[in-house]
Amino acid sequence: MTAAPLLQVTGLTVQLSGRPVLQDLSFSLKEDQRLAVIGASGSGKTSLIKALAGQCFSRGEIVFQNDRRPKMALISQQHQFKNLSNLNSFYYQQRFNSNDAEDAPTVTEVLSEITNDESLLAETLALLQISHIADTRLIQLSNGEHKRVQLAQAVLQNAEWLLLDSPYTGLDIAARALLNELLDTLAARGIHYILVTADADIPASVTHVTVLEQGKLGDQLPRADYFAQYAIVKHGHVVSDGFIVSCKTIPPAYTYPDFSVAIRMVNTNVVYHNRTILSDINWEVKKGECWSVSGHNGSGKSTLLSLVNGDNPQAFANEIYLFDRRKGSGESIWDIKQQIGYVSPELHHYFDSAATAFEVVASGLFDTIGLFRQLSQQHRSIVEQWIAVLDLNTVGEQYFRQLSNGQQRLVLLARALVKNPPMLILDEPCQGLDSETTARFIALVNTICVEMQKTLIYVSHYTTEIPSCVTRCLQLEQGKVAA
Repeated sequence: MTAAPLLQVTGLTVQLSGRPVLQDLSFSLKEDQRLAVIGASGSGKTSLIKALAGQCFSRGEIVFQNDRRPKMALISQQHQFKNLSNLNSFYYQQRFNSNDAEDAPTVTEVLSEITNDESLLAETLALLQISHIADTRLIQLSNGEHKRVQLAQAVLQNAEWLLLDSPYTGLDIAARALLNELLDTLAARGIHYILVTADADIPASVTHVTVLEQGKLGDQLPRADYFAQYAIVKHGHVVSDGFIVSCKTIPPAYTYPDFSVAIRMVNTNVVYHNRTILSDINWEVKKGECWSVSGHNGSGKSTLLSLVNGDNPQAFANEIYLFDRRKGSGESIWDIKQQIGYVSPELHHYFDSAATAFEVVASGLFDTIGLFRQLSQQHRSIVEQWIAVLDLNTVGEQYFRQLSNGQQRLVLLARALVKNPPMLILDEPCQGLDSETTARFIALVNTICVEMQKTLIYVSHYTTEIPSCVTRCLQLEQGKVAA
């Protein structure tokens, strides 16, 4: 007698704002099977995970073995947690303000909400290799550490199923390898999972792979068959001459003063509560240079960029020059931000999701997390031109929260470009993008920087995502410039 499937999904359909996202999906998993779901940005992967978790309205049947809904844990792309007042009221830049960062709970405080069994807590911290951050506040954790805390919560809640939505997002090479190891360990302990990921990040315990395309699932292939049929393809993308011409004809939103050196840091240090984040940083970026900033999770990259972008008050305690001017010599934050186009995971996380895509792009003119003023006709025209150049016309009036993660990233790139600033700071800009969209994104950035002579600071944990215009590298190790 054939055993009943562990999970049987039949006719699963999801709509968002009247638009079909998933269409009549059917698949099943047996006891010893674990599934990876691959797909392009906007194909419906996150909606599938949320539907299985019961976190969005859907039609169709989701039936688990013995008609019993098991304990499930959703490991989302972006971590969500509350402050010590039990409110989700964190703000962009809060992690860089040491006093306000104290409002976030520690890892131990969060896990103790699930159990007070100290031996079980210690065992779980050791299993997920996070014992060393037990007393660290959540807002100060790296992406990889956040993922492990989410897994620790799932283990303590005795989750039988993990639903993982792009968990490798923002992880360095070592953190990705560790996550693979942890998922394999949890699978060996009898925990089932479905994983949304890219084909470059599939742990050994995954047995089957399927491709989600335009809301429909392809064949559910055994792991070996998938890699034989869909070998990882390095997508190339050629930017048309028309794109270059279009970019150059969009007028700048502001007039920018000339400069020789975009960034100069002299013996720069950042310390929070006796914990050194950056130590003795000396770095100079000249006008028109394109740099990558590399380092493992927690090495200090985001803190370094926050000193440049005007988000970190400790910049005033250091000798830092931006656009030939000493930081703290009478300039306003706007004087700095006006000359920078910025994309980062943190900006993405805290952005006003109730804004439309058009409003998100337009907010880049004023460097606000949302659009709070009327646009002049000139500014409206500039926004419309950048939206057209980046092929975002079809999503311009949609709410930011309704867009796929990949579409949101492209909208944020348009936001960074809309001022036509002299310097771009792109911190993990391809997080969550599929391989084809990533290739297009990199080609666009490369063309813009070369043809328009931009200064570029680029951060990525994947060397294949770094544009070819990048010719210089700053590598950080434990807050110091690597030798």
